[in-house]
Amino acid sequence: MLYPLFFMVLLTFVILLFTLRVRVASVRQGDVSLSYYSMFQGEEIPDIVQKTNRHFANLFEVPVLFYGAGILYIAMELTDPTPVILAWVFVAARVIHTCIHLGYNNVMHRLVMFGLGNVSVLGMWILIVSSAT
Repeated sequence: MLYPLFFMVLLTFVILLFTLRVRVASVRQGDVSLSYYSMFQGEEIPDIVQKTNRHFANLFEVPVLFYGAGILYIAMELTDPTPVILAWVFVAARVIHTCIHLGYNNVMHRLVMFGLGNVSVLGMWILIVSSAT
C-alpha cells in the first residue's frame, strides 16, 4: 500500500511544480500581476492559471480519503490485496484525470476518470472497514 500512497505524493508535487511554473510564467508575460497572488482576487487570470490552481487544490480533496484509507490499511496490518489494487486504480485514474484536465480537458473523459477514482476509494474504505469487523 505504501507505493500507491507515495505515487500520489509524487503526483501532487509534480502538479505543485507545474502550478508554480504556470504562475511565474503568467507574471513574467504580464498576464497576471504579482499582487494578484496575495489574495487570488482582483483581476481576470488566464485559463491555464485557473486550471492549474484548481487542479492542485483538487489533490487535497478526495485524495485525503485515499491517504486515510491507505494509512489505516497499513496500521491495521491488513493483507487483503484488493484494497491495494483499488489504490492503484485510484492512482491511475488520478494520473489520467490530470493528463485530461491539464491537457485537452474533455469534461466527460475527466468525469469518467474522476468517478472511477472516487469509486475506488469508496471500495477501499468498504473493504478496510469490513475487515475490521
